[in-house]
Amino acid sequence: MPPWQGGGEMILTVTFEKTTYNELPHKFEAGTPDVGGAVGLGAAIDYVEAIGLDRIAAHEHALMDYAHRRLAEVPGLRFIGDAREKAGVHSFVLDGIHPHDVGTILDHEGVAIRTGHHCAQPVMERFGVPATARASFGLYNTTTDVDRLLDGLGKVRELLG
Repeated sequence: MPPWQGGGEMILTVTFEKTTYNELPHKFEAGTPDVGGAVGLGAAIDYVEAIGLDRIAAHEHALMDYAHRRLAEVPGLRFIGDAREKAGVHSFVLDGIHPHDVGTILDHEGVAIRTGHHCAQPVMERFGVPATARASFGLYNTTTDVDRLLDGLGKVRELLG
């Protein structure tokens, strides 16, 4: 299969008579290699190692516990998924309010979440929901972010609930 674009390392030799393409995967990687990406990855690894995976996991676990307690206070909120060892996400629905509406109002309140079927339509069917709202938490989040989410959900309920 010929490459779709030319340049950079994808060409092994060029003459007026003939071009010889490089071996895979270089043949399909036209242009300058992603040097910035490699440097950025190294910096990200250094950053994570300086903090420590155990400390990151403890922070995310504490934040997830806090978020779960706070979200459980929201009238009409139902969690979707209750795995014991889950990643830093809470998926939920609000009774009578479509998740896309939740996401739109939260966006206007400066709170970013994901909404939709999250490429998991079979599991959505299993839980009997067309979509969910999904709040994600990581190293960069704080309890203040959770509190802002809750304030935003209050606004959702005020407008639509």
